[in-house]
Amino acid sequence: MRINEQIRTKEVRLVGPDGNQLGIKPVPDALSIARAMDLDLVEVAPMAQPPVAKIMDYGKYKFDQAQKSKESKRKASAAQLKEMKYRPKIGSGDFDTKTRQVLKFLQEGHKVKVTIMFRGREIFHPELGQEILARVIDGVKSSGHVEVFPKLDGRNMLMVLAPEKRAPAAPVTARPAEV
Repeated sequence: MRINEQIRTKEVRLVGPDGNQLGIKPVPDALSIARAMDLDLVEVAPMAQPPVAKIMDYGKYKFDQAQKSKESKRKASAAQLKEMKYRPKIGSGDFDTKTRQVLKFLQEGHKVKVTIMFRGREIFHPELGQEILARVIDGVKSSGHVEVFPKLDGRNMLMVLAPEKRAPAAPVTARPAEV
């Protein structure tokens, strides 16, 4: 975007600070009008015939653009990687609680790393870990899918689940009973 003396055309279609068109003016006249209002002349549509220039406070405009950019970055929060740890001999109550938490993380849009921790001789029975991971997959298949399939990493078995890419369901409102 060119401003003030950087504008190199002979004439511009001038737009006032309130958005009203002031007509086609030579650049020196447009600059003097902008300076009289203590504002800048900013070329907003350089490819138009003649180019369109607007009288505005360029510093305020740049600040507002930076604020909008910051706000959009804040709203586009990156999904975090959450972790849930299981053991091969986990009880059914603990398993259900942890799996509900994994489901909640997936519904919030986070990825979940599921870890099965083996101790001692449990490492010789990786099929126990596979069974637990299969049960976790069955428990969350409505909200997520396997991104990294189970693999043994030292004394741990790891798997990563990712949320499904679909719009969140609209809230269901109950209708009053008709009489």
